Amino acid sequence: MTVPGVSADRSPRDGRPARVLIVEDDAGIATQLARGLQIAGYETSSLGAGRDVPGCPAADVVLLDLGLPDVDGIEVCRQLRARSDVAIIVVTARGEEADRVRALDEGADDYLVKPFGVAELLARIRAVLRRRRSHDDEVLRCGDLAVDVRACKVTLKGREIAVTPKEFGILECLASDPGRVVSRQDILDQAWDAHWYGPMKGLDVHIAALRKKLGEPKIIETVYGRGFRLADPR
Repeated sequence: MTVPGVSADRSPRDGRPARVLIVEDDAGIATQLARGLQIAGYETSSLGAGRDVPGCPAADVVLLDLGLPDVDGIEVCRQLRARSDVAIIVVTARGEEADRVRALDEGADDYLVKPFGVAELLARIRAVLRRRRSHDDEVLRCGDLAVDVRACKVTLKGREIAVTPKEFGILECLASDPGRVVSRQDILDQAWDAHWYGPMKGLDVHIAALRKKLGEPKIIETVYGRGFRLADPR
């Protein structure tokens, strides 16, 4: 299993590496998933049956198979959502639209059909954690830069900076985890649209505009070949 060189996202609760619970009855698949996630820096635990999920250790993300031996995964999803705001990603061989709709209606945050690549799984995990963090933290900070998610307002050293919706989306994406390198595709997925397939040059234009508006070019660092990151220029 090849795992891209990315670092794990952080738990919205305590800043530690995010914890991922794998609910999968196929031991081989569970082991592969755990190995890939651990190499990427996540903490993992695994369960092979749905009945054990309600008493499971606290997790930030649950990877939930629907074809469990004892309880239907949709029911497990329903129970989880009723008692927790944990991020739930369904990982299953069921690709029918009806199954997708049922899972999402019962509280799943995302749905991934087997087989899938590790890079895609890691991107999905990062995406659901970013969305959770954006809801939990109304103001994202990096040094003197503040991104107010609720008010859609950006300030630097107390001075409000006028930004476009896409520029705000870029800053929100970067400020959700200052210092972490965010790939161009991840930024496009969050600030544009997950199904947008246009050229990436537009992102560079917006980054350049943001640097000019902020007046602090070093706040947004380019990591060549990987993406961008937010840094405190002090």
